[in-house]
Amino acid sequence: MDFSSINPILLLASLMVAATPIILAAAGELIVERAGVLNLGVEGMMITGAITGFIATVTTGSPWIGFVAAAAGGAGLSLLFAFLTQFLLSNQVATGLALTLFGLGLSALLGQGYNGIKAPEFPRIDIPVISDIPVLGPILFSHDPMVYVGIGLIAGTWYFLKYSRAGLILRAVGENHEAAHALGYHVIRIRIMAIAFGGACAGLGGAYISLVRVPQWTDGMTAGAGWIALAIVVFASWRPWRLLIGAYLFGGVTVLQLNLQAAGIAIPVEYLAMSPYIATILVLVLMSAGRAPGSLGKIFHASR
Repeated sequence: MDFSSINPILLLASLMVAATPIILAAAGELIVERAGVLNLGVEGMMITGAITGFIATVTTGSPWIGFVAAAAGGAGLSLLFAFLTQFLLSNQVATGLALTLFGLGLSALLGQGYNGIKAPEFPRIDIPVISDIPVLGPILFSHDPMVYVGIGLIAGTWYFLKYSRAGLILRAVGENHEAAHALGYHVIRIRIMAIAFGGACAGLGGAYISLVRVPQWTDGMTAGAGWIALAIVVFASWRPWRLLIGAYLFGGVTVLQLNLQAAGIAIPVEYLAMSPYIATILVLVLMSAGRAPGSLGKIFHASR
């Protein structure tokens, strides 16, 4: 074993990159669940965003267009979920699982012919002066733009839920949709907008994997990231800043297990590969004491 090959600065910098797709997807799912909707289709929306973003990027040569296409792809798939659950009143859990299976199949279909193709490089941002600060510079201030978009999304979500009138209405719908409806709020409309936003964020998270973290297309490349994002929302007790901590915890375990493999640690690779998921389960058991939104997963019908 050679632990000298593990660079702690590079390890922490890689942690931020590994956590970014989880942050993007989980932030969107947090908004969806605070509106009272349980969408288990995050994995399907992420993989759909990964392939639509990849195709758009390879076709146009612009990763930014790819991210826009990924957000549109994820939002489009989420609107199918919204139609089934909010208008046809289908079961949210079953519909979300079906959405994941549909997204995995659709991505495999669209991805035919793109396997192994490299995506155009997404440039990093070296923030002048502060990126040259020893230790902190490489860890915090020398990343691609989407790392900072993810952190900004968490900050924006926190502000939206805590201080904005629209955020207060969304929380009211999630806590008691019957009471919100009685006050004159359009529960279905609010939930559809929340679902579309969550789908767009999941699409961005998927595109980050296919365009930045692993800049090529491979079937099933999200590899359970959507399920981790769902678990992180529960870990965070539906609070944005705790969500950020959970995502970095998972990202840290993921990066650490890769570095331990490179260091030649005498543990079967399968154990190291499943360690992020074990850590996530333990975190959920220890930390998920927060109360879920009162109407989470419940079907709303205005005529009742």
